[in-house]
Amino acid sequence: MAAEGRLVLAGGGHSHALVLRMWAMAGDQTDRRPSAQITLVSRHSTALYSGMVPGLVAGLYDTQACSIDLRRLCRLARVTFVQAEITGLDPQARELQLEGRPSLRWDWLSLDLGAETVDTERATMAIKPLEPFLQWCGQQEQRAGGAVRSLRIRGGGAAAVEVALALRARGLKPKLLLRDSDLHLGSQAANQLGKRLLQAAGITVQKQSPEAAADLACTGSRAPHWLAASGLPSDPRGRLLTGASLQVLGHSGLFASGDCGVIADHPRPPSGVWAVRCAPTLAHNLTAAVVGRPLRPWRPQRWALQLLGDGGGLTRQPRALAFWGPWAFGPSPLLWRWKHHLDQRFMARFSGLKAMDQGRASPMACRGCAAKLASSPLQDALARNGLGGSTPGSAEDAAVIGQTLEGSHLLQSVDGFPALVDDAWLNARLTTLHACSDLWACGARVTTVQAVVTLPELAERLQADLLSDTLAGIQSVLDPLGAQLIGGHTLEARDSPGPPGHPGGLSLVLSVNGSTTARESWAKGPLRPGDGLLLSRPIGSGVLFAAAMAGSAQPAWIDAALLQMQQSQAALVELLARHGCRACTDVTGFGLLGHLGEMLGASPDPCRVVLKAAAIPALAGALPLLEQGWASSLAPSNARALALLEERIQLNGPADAARLGLLIDPQTCGPLLAAIPADQCDASLAALQQAGFARAALIGQVHT
Repeated sequence: MAAEGRLVLAGGGHSHALVLRMWAMAGDQTDRRPSAQITLVSRHSTALYSGMVPGLVAGLYDTQACSIDLRRLCRLARVTFVQAEITGLDPQARELQLEGRPSLRWDWLSLDLGAETVDTERATMAIKPLEPFLQWCGQQEQRAGGAVRSLRIRGGGAAAVEVALALRARGLKPKLLLRDSDLHLGSQAANQLGKRLLQAAGITVQKQSPEAAADLACTGSRAPHWLAASGLPSDPRGRLLTGASLQVLGHSGLFASGDCGVIADHPRPPSGVWAVRCAPTLAHNLTAAVVGRPLRPWRPQRWALQLLGDGGGLTRQPRALAFWGPWAFGPSPLLWRWKHHLDQRFMARFSGLKAMDQGRASPMACRGCAAKLASSPLQDALARNGLGGSTPGSAEDAAVIGQTLEGSHLLQSVDGFPALVDDAWLNARLTTLHACSDLWACGARVTTVQAVVTLPELAERLQADLLSDTLAGIQSVLDPLGAQLIGGHTLEARDSPGPPGHPGGLSLVLSVNGSTTARESWAKGPLRPGDGLLLSRPIGSGVLFAAAMAGSAQPAWIDAALLQMQQSQAALVELLARHGCRACTDVTGFGLLGHLGEMLGASPDPCRVVLKAAAIPALAGALPLLEQGWASSLAPSNARALALLEERIQLNGPADAARLGLLIDPQTCGPLLAAIPADQCDASLAALQQAGFARAALIGQVHT
């Protein structure tokens, strides 16, 4: 059944992560999964499990062990993932406002946004949001320079006590600054045990110091400020007031859970425990709201078990305290083992979910530029029709279609592919940057673009949303260039649904037009003896996204790849021209070796290239994945270009299988590969690095 509306999950908190897990396990069971187009919006591609953060600070865990991979989770749950900062909410227009991109329209909205620390005016850092705090923690040991660094922490609650103990376990010297005369751990018994634990760790507690300056604020939390500004009913901490169904009071299509929502009749302090406990009710009610079924009530328990770890102390033997209502127990190593077991069991709920390719006879075909036709059938078809396919170097990145009165060249190219990512705006931005690189590789600026957008079969309102997001993504690239989107065409797909996590049938093709400022455009050749080969940035996107489709790429690797892929290379045209660029191409679907082979095909036969294998920069994670045997589905066809290593390309230095795999890895939004005169190589490399292409590299030289 085609989706008739959009359900947006705003924030990647614990309750949303568990809801996505339930939907991933539900598959196509419509009674357990909403029949809507579902989108998760999160500022990060991972969600930290708060229960393990003190152990992370103490050095007992690494970041990956404490992180839920939201991209993978969305893919398994067939949910669109949008990485963006939420800046506001308009309940009347039903729009979620995002930083740097268009607002997201919703029919149903669920908020699980986490929290921000209150009373941060006299503190250098706040404990929430967690990501900046963890980065700050890593900097403290570096600043200490081997000495014991003192840190002042304002707060007396569980977070302040546990973080102080964790920092002490890392060899720092924290000091607690209390607003009044005692801790705030929920009961007198808990306060007494907390003070003993602090004293045993050598942590000083300074009472009645509300005005003292601090390094870190652990002073309670509130919902994001923009949430209260939306005009929705909220408590003094900005948390939205809901009924027992988790619906915001007076707003039937809007839900709130976790630290940004509270049931009006059952107030409670913020805690991840309640976010976890409410998830089954939230999952059921979101599904029921979409189809118009009755909702279930959720009543939070009066007391929640709280386990507070000491981070291992100076002995590195972790212990924990247990709090339950007015009772407190510990510290004990057994309680720590229990806490560790519960935390590991929680994280296993996500890591144990099946990967996409499990049970498939063959790996899923790659998307993006890796979906292009292999070189052999392409050349065969071109040759049969007299279009130059038999001459490897005859096809340029863009065609010269005329000249201006001043003698500048007018160029045109076309490019596109099935959606690489499920976010229509981001996919359009990447596709546009990829298509524009054909003109940049010819030394031209982009002036006009036309688009052919293919949309999946959906309700008309959802198609309008996808098309609007796509057009906005195109314009996000064109506007800074002073270029215009002057027209195009739309189609509706008639094929089978796409892979989980992708809107089936969504694709974008662009016709890109431009002109050169000089009388000549750059061609792929000829290369000249002495030329240096300059690569503008790292490669490896093909293997990264192939592994990501199976849930085997670390989230940080995909984040870094997408960040690079979104960087425009328009500025390179002027920089390369200034340093005498003679020939250029962009590295895309046929990989570095295939496109270098095209440059050699446009050069005299005696021309040879010596490549420095170790100098070719790789995106983070690309080489480890290649070493593990991962590869794009286009890589086997690209491997035919390895024959060039026995003909016209020589590798300087040893190259293992991973390095050879990198040479044939297909790229989306890949780098420019430019031939630069020998006397300009160093200056051109420095210019690119100063212009923001920090990992640009000279990777080889042309010889006779």
